[in-house]
Amino acid sequence: MRYIEKHPMIMIVVGVLGISLSSIFVKYSTAPSAVTAAYRLLWTVLLMTPVTFGSKEIRTELLSVSRATMLLSCLSGLFLAIHFTLWFESLLHTSVASSTTIVCTEVIWVSLGYALFLKGKLSIKEILSICVTLGGSILIAFADSASGGGHLYGDILSLTAAIAVAVYVLIGRVVRITASTTVYTYIVYCSCAAALLLMCLLQGNALWGYGISGILVGLLLAVFSTILGHSIFSWCLKYFSPSFV
Repeated sequence: MRYIEKHPMIMIVVGVLGISLSSIFVKYSTAPSAVTAAYRLLWTVLLMTPVTFGSKEIRTELLSVSRATMLLSCLSGLFLAIHFTLWFESLLHTSVASSTTIVCTEVIWVSLGYALFLKGKLSIKEILSICVTLGGSILIAFADSASGGGHLYGDILSLTAAIAVAVYVLIGRVVRITASTTVYTYIVYCSCAAALLLMCLLQGNALWGYGISGILVGLLLAVFSTILGHSIFSWCLKYFSPSFV
């Protein structure tokens, strides 16, 4: 573990690989977007619970977190739920390439929030990279609007999902200063799962009746894209700026 802490870029690479698989997995789910997202987070909480409560150190920290940490973590989970729902829905209305590229404009909104609200500083290279990302996303949006088929609607959903996940990342930057990765992510994922279940209820979506594909996709998303993706990025927030992550 000490080697990883000295070379955190290793974890960035692992996180990128995990996150990159999510849009591909989602395409194979036959369940509604909110239900697929709920499966993902329920699996994640189920897998993390034995680890969280099996360790005396983690259990003690979890049971003694401050009210501010708890509230911020729950708010972070709410924005993560909004992100998952909007992004999964976008994949039904546009291509995987378009949706994934546009949701990666997250870097723009994270960087703006980092500079405006957390008093962070951006280098010239970071600003140029953001401009390239924004330019590419605009080109994709124009191409999709010209092709018809409702792709522009999917692109807008993906863009909104990017803004939601940016808020989640920025909150994580604040909370991770004092909270461990496991405690922070466990609270986030529990609140995210609760929010997604509420969304399913409000949308009138049942949690069953979609075949085995939705459940399996949820498990794959939980392992590869959440635990080996989002959780790793949350760990990296202690070592890198949110803009870089």
